Amino acid sequence: MVFECQKSPYKKEFTSKVVSCSPCQIERLVQGKKEKVQAFEVLLEDTVFFPEGGGQPDDRGFLNGIPVLQVKRRGKDAIHFLQDSLDVGALATGVIDWERRWDHMQQHSGQHLITAIADASFGFKTTSWWLGESVSHIELDAVNVTDAQLKTIESQVNEKIREAVSVEVKVYEGDAIPDQVRSRGLPDDHVGPVRVVTILGVDSNMCCGTHVSNLSHLQFIKLLYTEKGKKNKTNLFFISGNRVLDYINRSLDRERQLTKILRNGPEDHVDLANKLQASVKLSQKTLQTLMKELAVNQAEKIKTEKPKFAIVHRKDGDADYASALISELASEDITLLITVGEDNNGQMTLIGQEDVVSSLGPKICSCLNGKGAGKGKRFQAKVTQLNPSARQEAETILRDYFQ
Repeated sequence: MVFECQKSPYKKEFTSKVVSCSPCQIERLVQGKKEKVQAFEVLLEDTVFFPEGGGQPDDRGFLNGIPVLQVKRRGKDAIHFLQDSLDVGALATGVIDWERRWDHMQQHSGQHLITAIADASFGFKTTSWWLGESVSHIELDAVNVTDAQLKTIESQVNEKIREAVSVEVKVYEGDAIPDQVRSRGLPDDHVGPVRVVTILGVDSNMCCGTHVSNLSHLQFIKLLYTEKGKKNKTNLFFISGNRVLDYINRSLDRERQLTKILRNGPEDHVDLANKLQASVKLSQKTLQTLMKELAVNQAEKIKTEKPKFAIVHRKDGDADYASALISELASEDITLLITVGEDNNGQMTLIGQEDVVSSLGPKICSCLNGKGAGKGKRFQAKVTQLNPSARQEAETILRDYFQ
């Protein structure tokens, strides 16, 4: 079945009869985690909501004011998943999220154009693609794509956009599909006619997605970068249409912020950033040297006092400081508790005889609200309570043990 969304991709509203409605469960991302939620699956006589397919995500919007959570293809049908039920036999008015649809049309048609030009110019075949939330990518059957080749592809695709080349969609039954049509195959459960999307004079490709009617609607395509893909392939990342404008606006905003921070023009940002990075590395190296000297001085003080146990806390300390202190006191018969970091984010290390460490390590870790483990003469943990009261409790545990 060819849906209304495929026949009229620019249509934003429609009315159709409800064929069926039944309760179900679906998986949704809730705060970054997949959760099963209650929903209703609704089948309409026809739909302007695109069900996910061909690398293109599904449409969203409302049916009779009820949010459409997902739209999936099931054989020849498009199944709408709603938060609430609809009456079977009643008419349902749908309104799609046009901003989402328009974005998907621009990215999908942009992918077709890039795929065609990359193939025609360099023989790079497209093996798959992914329409991302902010950036999309095309998997090319090429070990490497050079910067010069990228520039050529980008120049040619944007030339076609400036030429305002028309995009046509035709529907074919079975064996009537022309031989020159590109295809990566149809889904196993596909039934019915086949749609062919043609960029006039450029490319013809079997596709179920929604597309612009003219390349001028893409506005511009920017090829961002490439990454090494799987099995000697290359992933080409791109943005098209409104995403290019959004990308430019974000870049300009960052440029203005950097100009304010660095107090110099954009042409000097890279040079200034390199100088700052070199300065930071030098400062870090100096800090490490000073921390080691502090650790040595602290160790000498402890050696002089010869206590049964010692507690050292440095808010500005780190793992290197702790290691240096432990190394300086390695030959001493002493139980040593070192804590470093902020009140709510730090580390603890307990060093001593095995029986002492195995007994006190978990207790001290618990009072500092940490997670860690011990082995032999050492217990280490990440802790989230290094405030004075928590550290005082840890000291009490040590004092009680050595009384």
